[in-house]
Amino acid sequence: MNPQEVGYITDSEGKLTAVVVPIDLWRQILPQDNPSIETMIENIEDYCLNKVMDEAKETPLLSRQQALEFLEEDED
Repeated sequence: MNPQEVGYITDSEGKLTAVVVPIDLWRQILPQDNPSIETMIENIEDYCLNKVMDEAKETPLLSRQQALEFLEEDED
């Protein structure tokens, strides 16, 4: 399992029974010094935004023409 990969545990029937969260990710989401719901929500939002931004860095940029063509396709 990747250190940032969440794992899923199922029973013999395939029903999801538990989730395994790597400790580093757990500490990012729920720090020990301020375990309030508001802090947890903010940390989850930050984690998700950072993950999307990291993925976007690996995505090739479209030229202006390619972007316009993509938007035109989406309208149909």
